[in-house]
Formats: sequence, C-alpha cells, structure tokens
Amino acid sequence: MFKDGPARATPQRSRSESTRRDILEAALTLLRARGFEQTTMREVAAAAGVSLGAAYYYFASKEAIVAAYYDDVQARHQAACREAFAAAPDLRARLRAAVHGKVDIMAGDRKLLRALFRYGGDPDHPLSWFGPATRRQREESITIFADVLRGERLPRDVRESGPSLLWALHMGVLLVFLYDDSARQRRTRQLIDAVVDLVVDMRRVVTSPLLRPLRRRVIGVLGDAGLLPAPAAEA
Repeated sequence: MFKDGPARATPQRSRSESTRRDILEAALTLLRARGFEQTTMREVAAAAGVSLGAAYYYFASKEAIVAAYYDDVQARHQAACREAFAAAPDLRARLRAAVHGKVDIMAGDRKLLRALFRYGGDPDHPLSWFGPATRRQREESITIFADVLRGERLPRDVRESGPSLLWALHMGVLLVFLYDDSARQRRTRQLIDAVVDLVVDMRRVVTSPLLRPLRRRVIGVLGDAGLLPAPAAEA
C-alpha cells in the first residue's frame, strides 16, 4: 500500500466517475433544452441510461446537479484565466480576459441561466448566486479577480476590497448578457470593453491620496452592509 504520492485510480473508481459525468452531461442537456422546472430526475436517469436510484446516488436533487454545473464553470474559468493571465501584460488585458472568458464559457447556457436567475434573490435557496450554499464557488470566483489585481500598486483598502467589487461588477455584466438579444451578444461584449476601460482609467483617480478619506468612507459603508470582506488589521 502506497502512503506517498497521488492515489492510484481503480477500475471501480473510474467507472464511478464516468457514470457521474454521464449523468451530469445528460442532465445539463435536458436542463438546457427544457429548463430547470420542467426537467425531472426520472428523465435525467433515463437520458443517462441509469436507474433512478443510481441518479439519486450521485446527485441527491436537481439542485445538486446545478451545483456541480457551477463547480464545472468555475473550474473552466480558473483554467482559462490562468492561461490568459500568463500572457496578459497589464491590468486591462487581465480584466478583459476574466470577464470575456466567463461569457465565453456560459455562451450556450443563457436559457438555463435565465431559468435559474429567479432563485438568485433568495439567499436561502441552494441555487442562489449570493447565498451561503454557493459561498465556496463565489469565493473562488473572487480569487480570480484578486489575481487580476495581483502585482498592481494599490492602497491596502483598494487591494482588499477590489476583488469583491470586480466580482460584483462582472455579475452585473452577466445579468446584461443573459437578456442581450443582439447578434452573438455584441452589446455585452461592447459593454465589457467599455467597463474595463472605465475601471482602468478610474484607477488613478480612485487611488489618489486626496480621495483616501472618501474612498475609506465608501468602502466602510459597503463593508457595514456586508457587501465586502472584513478589512485586515492595519500593520
């Protein structure tokens, strides 16, 4: 028995992972075509070629399937951003890559995401993008925007609050994207470029020492409202 190194995949484990992936892919195909409410676990099991009990073994509910989808989107976004950031020379390029990259990944899922959006405003719902059930995915996404700012010379309060603010900004862009009926969501793409330019151009103003009191006041208001992480103690 090996104690060091990665665990060796067994045939049984490989089959289990393959079955889980088959169920997830079958479920997402149905969800994309029919929507969340109209799709049943029985239909998912039939589409995946497994028993209903097997489908419930891997996914306790449709919400669990969507949570797995969120995980997959997040993993793909992280991988795409790692590659893009390695070649991105500046803040503008990294921020463009992060937001455009998210839209690229979700481009085929607008119908599904619109159906899920109704749950976003209920923080107690497991599918809410702002609730405790999706906190891990949310924090992982915010980490991407921390990487966007990595290496930038910023005041501590901006460095601490910036990733969450950029995450919130990208969520606003995604809302526009969901309902953008222009060809290939051209308006959303134009909005991303305009917003990125605005963020980069505002950096010099926002980080000005003259605006430090106002900046701290704004960040404090957002923090008190629970919209930002608690600031680190001053050194």
